[in-house]
Amino acid sequence: MPVLLLAVLAAAGWAAWLLGPTGASAIVEIPRGAGAGQVGRILEENGLVRSGRAFALYARWRGVEDKLQSGYYRLRGEGAASLLRDLTGSGEQVMVRLVFPEGWRAVDYARRLSGAGFDGEGFLRLVNHPPAEWTPAYVAGPTLEGYLFPDTYDLPRGADPELIVAVMLRRFDREVTPERVEAARRLNLTIHGWVTLASIVQAEAGSAEEMPWIAGVFLNRLDAGMPLQSDPTVAYALGKKLPELDRYAGDFEVNSPYNTYLHTGLPPGPIDNPGAAALEATLHPKRTNENGLPYFYFFHAGGKLYLSSTFNEHLRKLNRYYY
Repeated sequence: MPVLLLAVLAAAGWAAWLLGPTGASAIVEIPRGAGAGQVGRILEENGLVRSGRAFALYARWRGVEDKLQSGYYRLRGEGAASLLRDLTGSGEQVMVRLVFPEGWRAVDYARRLSGAGFDGEGFLRLVNHPPAEWTPAYVAGPTLEGYLFPDTYDLPRGADPELIVAVMLRRFDREVTPERVEAARRLNLTIHGWVTLASIVQAEAGSAEEMPWIAGVFLNRLDAGMPLQSDPTVAYALGKKLPELDRYAGDFEVNSPYNTYLHTGLPPGPIDNPGAAALEATLHPKRTNENGLPYFYFFHAGGKLYLSSTFNEHLRKLNRYYY
């Protein structure tokens, strides 16, 4: 047998051994954005392959380097081909990674959970009717809306609604520091009032940079006894998205405590689940212009926020940009 052929056969045998079954099993986490090299190292460290580098080369040769999916997997070392199938969509994850964006309502979170195979309806029932014995004392509203902290969560597949809600509440609790409680108190806000206002700021702001200014306007209005007149609160009262509001259909006349056109003060509770930026901005508002006059009005035009201290100034700006 020619020497070259022997060398080829030996190399092929060596590669087959490197990429072949190891008999090991393990639960592993594949991080988001991990390339074939990093995935190979994780598999090697857990005894699932003999060479992570060989696995990475094999993944590239198979053309699936960019198809490796993040998450938690229960894997068996049955060979590189089997592992590739599991990590590119065929394997069942033992944990499911879900992103819950800031500003979404509980009903939106429930839909995301249902889409991922969880009990979204049970989750929503629990949020809307939380047991008093494990509801945080600072939740003074009728539901847990606002306290389901927006974040990326790794959830056990098949987790029941109680566990999911508890995980979200524990994550929110990290935001309630003594310093923030004191900052809210200086603004005449309870924790519940702070979160409620932050949810409105979240819904109104086009960017994080706008949030302190919008928070300042609403705090000035609260102090002056003026209605907040926030469209997102009306949308929440009707179960609508903001673009669906119809003034001519009487939406702004809806008799709801969440309608901040009809009622002064804050609504009974948050209207969405605010993120860290909105929570922080609400405690550090920007309330006045360069002359020290408080802002009471704002609107958006052309991607920019316009603030005014008087109603006449507000009307002049509106006429300039909209008429």
